[in-house]
Amino acid sequence: MCGIVGYVGDAKSIEVLMGGLRRLEYRGYDSAGVAVIDADGTLGTRKRAGKLQVLADDLEESPLPNGTTGIGHTRWATHGGPTDGNAHPHLGDDGKLALIHNGIIENFAELKAELLAEGAEFSSETDTEVAALLVGREYRATNDLTAAFRNVVKRLEGAFTLLAVHRDQPGVVVGARRNSPLVIGLGDGENFLGSDVAAFVEFTRRAMEIGQDQIVTIRPDSVDVTDFDGAAVETREFEVAWDASAAEKGGWSSFMAKEISEEPDAIANTLLGRVHDGTVSLSELDPLGADTLAGIERIIVIACGTAAYAGMLGAYAIEKWARVPVDVQLSHEFRYREPVIGDRTLVVSISQSGETMDTLMAVKYAREAGARTLSICNTQGATIPRESDAVLYTHAGPEVAVASTKAFVAQVTALYLLGLQLASIRGSLSPELIAEQVAELAAVPAKLSEVLQSGETISQLARWMADTRSVLFLGRHVGYPVALEGALKLKELAYIHAEGFAAGELKHGPIALIEPGQIVFVVVPSPRDPLSLHPKVVSNIQEIRARGARVIAIAEEGDAAVLPYADEVIRIPLAAPLFEPLLSVVPLHIFGMELAAAKGLDVDQPRNLAKSVTVE
Repeated sequence: MCGIVGYVGDAKSIEVLMGGLRRLEYRGYDSAGVAVIDADGTLGTRKRAGKLQVLADDLEESPLPNGTTGIGHTRWATHGGPTDGNAHPHLGDDGKLALIHNGIIENFAELKAELLAEGAEFSSETDTEVAALLVGREYRATNDLTAAFRNVVKRLEGAFTLLAVHRDQPGVVVGARRNSPLVIGLGDGENFLGSDVAAFVEFTRRAMEIGQDQIVTIRPDSVDVTDFDGAAVETREFEVAWDASAAEKGGWSSFMAKEISEEPDAIANTLLGRVHDGTVSLSELDPLGADTLAGIERIIVIACGTAAYAGMLGAYAIEKWARVPVDVQLSHEFRYREPVIGDRTLVVSISQSGETMDTLMAVKYAREAGARTLSICNTQGATIPRESDAVLYTHAGPEVAVASTKAFVAQVTALYLLGLQLASIRGSLSPELIAEQVAELAAVPAKLSEVLQSGETISQLARWMADTRSVLFLGRHVGYPVALEGALKLKELAYIHAEGFAAGELKHGPIALIEPGQIVFVVVPSPRDPLSLHPKVVSNIQEIRARGARVIAIAEEGDAAVLPYADEVIRIPLAAPLFEPLLSVVPLHIFGMELAAAKGLDVDQPRNLAKSVTVE
């Protein structure tokens, strides 16, 4: 949530700030603003409620001077509605200081009361303005923006990233973070700050992490990072693995359409360098140690939303291959139920952004309880990987659309690799069986490219169902998480009622929802399935069809048993049961996108949603 950009360098701050904010639009926001210090030392600000284009139009009509120092922000309303007045930046020190903020300051009320008692005046309803006035007050006492930050941040409770500039210190941007994302971009005669690397990747691919409870001061020729007490800290540089063009539509109708088309590559890139001659090699697990992994007695997967459904698919594979029990728990419930964990528990967190606050706090809880922790993440330099013992990066590339697609299949792929590595370490699968699974996994990208060719058929279905108000999804075994994912995509994108069910639960309640005309997607397992689930699911189809439902089946090529009972059949290539979900989920991604488009909705930025949920 919230996009943040900071810049010091030559006289192009507006260009950098607005470009960075555009690349951060995917995070979700309802207002935007910038603050710039020009060559004459004048601080200018502009902020507007609404989409970033509203601010861009305002700046075109009445430009700010293009200075050498600036900060920019897209806000997701928490304290105070989405208005011009509540938008960031907020001012302090009699208008000489501008400050932006991501997160929630939990003790803002008592701090505001303190400021009011001193005679301070507020122009907004936000907690952010409290921070701006406090930093402004401390600046008057210290004449140093970094020192002012140091005196304020230790008093703040909650989650926050703060960036500020002061007109008396041109060429300086100071930032601080606690439980909220911030990363540094390293340039030549210029430096950057951003919520993530998308903020500055157009200008540099060199980046530096900033850790928990740390303050960063950037100037055109220097970057200084300290802890909240002012002590120097170690920093780590990394190179961003993609360039700015990867975060652009490239001629596609939407970012989501582009990202669905990239799902085969997301899987292939996550496999790249990790499978060799029928074996899996995950050097990223070395910090955990082979002996530790061999002795793991329980795995808990923690995630939210789509990532949790990826975790459910991973659980099937890990338990089958590595023979270790796996629980999948929602991050926001995990630490409040006092889970039983210890040093033989591996907690695997899944987060595309690596900044999901609920998941971050769950990881910290797990570490404090003595568990070993592994992060599966798509974003370099993110917080959750740094808080974990080890990290498996997926290599899906930047995912801009709010509703996750390619990150989902990459997460499943990473979990499958983890399961096979554990099977090898624990000796629960023979090398021959591991090689068979590796071959199946390596074949998925090409098969997925075949699935994408059915996109026009699915688009026609979506247009036909543009007025549909409710859709149900059924699946069994690994088809169940796919059903949940399909339903979530419709909720996110098309704003209609959608539910996913385990098909075996149908007669235990959900069948009461079936009425004439009800649309039901059914994820049909292979008739070659050794668990013999295929006839059970076909029986489910007959039951709902008898009650007037319209059935859309996702079934493998050659499955003739569904034809008499399904109104429409979407075919997927043959695959082993555990790998079918990577194929069957993609038509549901396409359907969600196409139904939203048929309804005239914004598929990239659905209402009320943010890409990265960085507050609890």
